[in-house]
Amino acid sequence: SLRGSWRLGNGNGSVVLRGEVPGCVHTALHRRGLIQDPYYRFNDVMYRWISLDNWTYSRTFKTPFDIRKWQKVNLVFEGVDTVAQILINNITLGRTDNMFNRYSFDITSVIKEVNFVEVRFLSAVSYAAEQSRCHKAYSIPPACPPPVQKGECHANFIRKEQCSFSWDWGPSFPTQGIWKDVRIEAYNHYHLIYFSLTSFFVKSTQQWSLEIESIFDVVSSKPVAGLVTVNIPKLQTQQTFSVKLQPGEGSIVLLVNINKSSAVEAWWPNGHGKQTGYNMTTTFIMEAGYQIEKSSKAYFRTVELVQEPIPGSPGLSFYFRINGQPIFIKGSNWIPADSFQDRVTYDTLWLLLKSAADANMNALRVWGGGVYEQDEFYDICDEIGIMIWQDFMFACALYPTDKNYLESVRAEVSHQVRRLKSHPSIILWSGNNENEAAIASNWFSIPYADREVYIKDYVMLYVKNIREIVLTEDKSRPFIASSPTNGLESVKEGWLSQNPYDTHYGDTHFYDYSNDCWNWTVYPKTRFASEYGFQSWPSFSTIKKVSSTEDWSYTSNFSLHRQHHENGNDQMLQQLGHHFKLPQSTDPIKKFKDTIYLTQVMQAQCIKTETEFYRFSQSEIIKGEGHTMGALYWQLNDIWQAPSWASLEYGGKWKLLHYFAQNFFAPLLPVAYEDKDVLYIYGVSDLHVDHKLTLRVIVHTWSSLESVCTIAKDGVTVKAQSAVPIYRESINDLLERCRNCTRKSCVISFCLVGEGGLQSPMNHHFLSSLKDAVGLEKTQLTASVSQRDDIYIFVLQTTAIAPFVSLDVGSIKGRFSDNGFLMTEKKKVVVFYPWEPTSVEELEKSLTLTSLVDVV
Repeated sequence: SLRGSWRLGNGNGSVVLRGEVPGCVHTALHRRGLIQDPYYRFNDVMYRWISLDNWTYSRTFKTPFDIRKWQKVNLVFEGVDTVAQILINNITLGRTDNMFNRYSFDITSVIKEVNFVEVRFLSAVSYAAEQSRCHKAYSIPPACPPPVQKGECHANFIRKEQCSFSWDWGPSFPTQGIWKDVRIEAYNHYHLIYFSLTSFFVKSTQQWSLEIESIFDVVSSKPVAGLVTVNIPKLQTQQTFSVKLQPGEGSIVLLVNINKSSAVEAWWPNGHGKQTGYNMTTTFIMEAGYQIEKSSKAYFRTVELVQEPIPGSPGLSFYFRINGQPIFIKGSNWIPADSFQDRVTYDTLWLLLKSAADANMNALRVWGGGVYEQDEFYDICDEIGIMIWQDFMFACALYPTDKNYLESVRAEVSHQVRRLKSHPSIILWSGNNENEAAIASNWFSIPYADREVYIKDYVMLYVKNIREIVLTEDKSRPFIASSPTNGLESVKEGWLSQNPYDTHYGDTHFYDYSNDCWNWTVYPKTRFASEYGFQSWPSFSTIKKVSSTEDWSYTSNFSLHRQHHENGNDQMLQQLGHHFKLPQSTDPIKKFKDTIYLTQVMQAQCIKTETEFYRFSQSEIIKGEGHTMGALYWQLNDIWQAPSWASLEYGGKWKLLHYFAQNFFAPLLPVAYEDKDVLYIYGVSDLHVDHKLTLRVIVHTWSSLESVCTIAKDGVTVKAQSAVPIYRESINDLLERCRNCTRKSCVISFCLVGEGGLQSPMNHHFLSSLKDAVGLEKTQLTASVSQRDDIYIFVLQTTAIAPFVSLDVGSIKGRFSDNGFLMTEKKKVVVFYPWEPTSVEELEKSLTLTSLVDVV
């Protein structure tokens, strides 16, 4: 391994330091104290110079083996970010221009006992600009990001993390560095490069089989024969194959049939069963003598993307069947967890992914403007049952298709598919993010006469290249060319549909910041909602780490600087104004904190409304629309401390939205909506069997903790994996029955209760905007904290109804069992799960309790 300390220097030699590999220039400079935290205040703009310089990594190393004994020696880079010339002992081995590719250089003839390796980087910013200049035939938009993003231009001309040139939720840090492992490999005869396994269920024989693919570099000049033994002890399956490897890049594909008398446990998504994997050993004994033993885990699951006619509706369905079962997809969208990938550790990934699973999610979409995630990311998803919709790394842009570019992309795609296809968590490959829509809706104002060129490029890149490779490399899962897309309908229209947002086909992305988000009628009754969202600010403790006192107001230069979405801060206030009174405190810091709190309440309530709409639409068709089978909100995580659509802040702290997600994605949930003054309640279930339950409806006036009336409806059947209407009543009749009530003075709560402790979360329906609520009183909220084993118990008490009660313990890492709730009882117990050691004293000292009535 060549991990560890390298020498790092800039273009003219004025800056020289030690830099860790894997790593990048920014983190090296920061570690050595030569720059501040790049995320502090305005440093994203102050430190532009780093990305504009050309840096060189170098080191010497002693060869730890006798060179003469080995037929072949390679220098292997798992990831180079991005454009570099690679030299050893002053001899150029080659160049790199793709962050997502693996590079292997033959150094057999140039390696010595002591060697000097250099990686000479070229600024990604100047390279991208140069590539764009060289593309003379026609322009490939967009040239630059909008000014509000403070980004760099021509990201589409370089195979690099697209959002590292800036995005509407992230800064511009076009890094340089060796971002993954680098090593020397020496071998004789043959060497295993890729090893993958995919499972299939053969219907005719009712039997599972595994396809095992091994790709070798065969050094010998004639074929190498031998034996391969595959052993899965728990499934009483062992098979031996005779194989022959051809010189060059030789591959072996083996089909292993699983012993029929063994009961195979399938891999299921979170909430639908276990994530069983089987230990498997594959041993290669070739005539050349030495053997390779490969340990891996075999998972068994099938995936189908079902697109077929729906009775009573034009168009086609769009849903996933896992192991033959239709599964409603619940989750979010994943972006890179940091601008500097070397800061993303296993613990970072575990915390974020576990938080997704803990909020009842079963899926995430790895979005196409970031990176193909590290192996550990997919390992964790396999382990906890998070399904992955995997985009290829193309987003919100048109891309070139010249020979060199396509060659680079082809290498990237086959490398990534080979690397990742063994993971049962990945259920879909998708060619790009929003590029079909970009052409169809003409985002870049391309004159009609010139469209053909771009359509041809589009089909060339995603269909003739990416799709072809995916179909060759991986027959075990579906592929779509874009998102949003009309699926098979897009294919029929030559891969570019007239309207990729058509609710009768495929998936949709939907954003609307001007309409009132509590009004469910503005949302598309789509087959699959793969992106939708609203912004909020991260909590004060998160912002505090990267700002100073003068920044702590909603209209400060800092607040404007961090908002990378045009008019984003105003849009939040506008959305807030529909239902809440805006903070008016004369204390600027209190006003700022109140505003942050309200943006989080607003975001949580908006996405709750929209997600519940998608969930209750799963079993019905209305005017040809419905059968919604997926809800992936934008977005799960944050790349830095700034306002964004995320539900998890940078560092992993749960926003109120993430607590709400835990409830709105619950496996059993009653959902209410109003239509023409009639209240409807649906029973939504992801459970695998029908249940007879009791629906409890409780009405409170805002001014009292005593309920004014309760209704218990027994014997309500909630069907397995569906959404069924279980209650309807006109609001007038309901208010009439609960005599003290008007729309402004009362609120409705409801839940489902069954046998054996089966219970849904408590849900609520507001009859008016909370700014119009009558009877809300200032409340005394108190909490006492105690420790039990390694968790902490918060006992909350209130003297009046408290809407949106938020517990915040500042920068103490951990999460609560519930947060942002409507407190309608005197006492409530909330558990705190710490992510690092803390104490009762620390928690008491850091705790702030806020509810809506505290905002003035």
